Amino acid sequence: FGPDGYLYTGLGDGGSANDPLRAGQDISTLLGKVLRLDVDATAGTFTVPDDNPFVDVAEARPEIWAYGLRNPWRFSFDRETGDFYIADVGQNTWEEVNMQPAQSSGGENYGWSIMEGTHCFQADSCDQNGLVLPIFDYEHSQGCSVTGGYVYRGQLYPALTGNYFVSDYCTGTIWRLFAEGEGWLTDVVLDTDLVISSFGEDANGELYVLDYWSGNILRVATVN
Repeated sequence: FGPDGYLYTGLGDGGSANDPLRAGQDISTLLGKVLRLDVDATAGTFTVPDDNPFVDVAEARPEIWAYGLRNPWRFSFDRETGDFYIADVGQNTWEEVNMQPAQSSGGENYGWSIMEGTHCFQADSCDQNGLVLPIFDYEHSQGCSVTGGYVYRGQLYPALTGNYFVSDYCTGTIWRLFAEGEGWLTDVVLDTDLVISSFGEDANGELYVLDYWSGNILRVATVN
C-alpha cells in the first residue's frame, strides 16, 4: 500500500523470452505494469481511483499506474518522501531500478521491451522519446536478477539515512543508491554469500534481508 492508501500491484510481462506479446508497451493489457487500486477490505472488492492516468484513455486498462516493466521484483515507497522505487528484473543482460517521484501523477513508461536498462533491447538504436530511464542498472557480469529494497529511514545508523538499498539474487551483492545533484551515485556496500530474495523494513525503519537458502532474516547494520 502506498502513502495515498491505495494498493499497488506489480505484474510481469506474461513470460516467454523477449516479451513476444509486446505486453510491456501495450496499455490494453495489465501485464508488464504496476496497477493502482482502491481496495474496500470490508466488501472484498476494489475500484479504480478517478485520478489514475489512463482512466479516460480509450482501450487502455484504467487500473494501470505505470508501464514498460518486465518483471517488477520488489518495489517500495520511501516512508519519508513518498518516492516510489521499482526494481525490474531484466531479460539476459541488464537489471534496473526505476524511481518515480512522489509528486508524479503516474503514467510513466519505463521502457521494456524497447529498452533493457539504459540500453536499446536487441537493437543498435531505438526511439527513446517518452521513456523514463532507470536511475541504476547493472549487467549480468555482476549478477542475474535484481531484488529491490528500501530507502533507509531508521534511527540506528544516521549515516545511511536517505540511501536506497538493492541487491542481486545470484551474487548477494548489496548496493546503496543516493541522489547527487541531478543524478544518482551507487556504491557496493557488501559482497555477501546470501541468496537475497527480499528486503524487509520494520516499524522503526530498520532494514532486513531474507536469505532464501538458509531461511534466515538478517538485519542490515554498519561495521563498528
